[in-house]
Amino acid sequence: MIGGLGADASADALFSFWENMRDNYVNDSLTHHKTHEYASYIMNAITTGVPYKIGGNVLNKELIDNLPKEACVEVACLVDRNGVTPTIQGPLPVQLAAMNMTNINVQLLTIEAAVTKKKEHIYQAAMLDPHTSSELSIDDIISMCDDLISAHGDWLPKYN
Repeated sequence: MIGGLGADASADALFSFWENMRDNYVNDSLTHHKTHEYASYIMNAITTGVPYKIGGNVLNKELIDNLPKEACVEVACLVDRNGVTPTIQGPLPVQLAAMNMTNINVQLLTIEAAVTKKKEHIYQAAMLDPHTSSELSIDDIISMCDDLISAHGDWLPKYN
């Protein structure tokens, strides 16, 4: 249902509805003010070309040398008319890279589970999660994963 119009609404009714919506929102009397929301600064930089710096989550394309290229990393990014351009960070100190890898390995195994549809990878990802493995036994982790897959099965593909 769109704005009170049922699924069986005619094309004329839908056109009329959208005409009224356009008249309400596209006119010279409409004013707006940029909010403090992050997205408004990003949209402004892209549409106006006025540069803005953000911490962006991007694929690690040689941005942090000692993390996997398949990982998503947060680095300083320049946003302008060209879009979002990440900056090269270089290698992290060993202890920070190691700490990041505890989560990245879980994420990579989760992706592997989604791609291969192997339930075994779901179990492995959960077992490698530092918080989960510190709270639950291996049998409890497998049981929890099975319960979650069962509870959300309508929204998930079938795993083998």
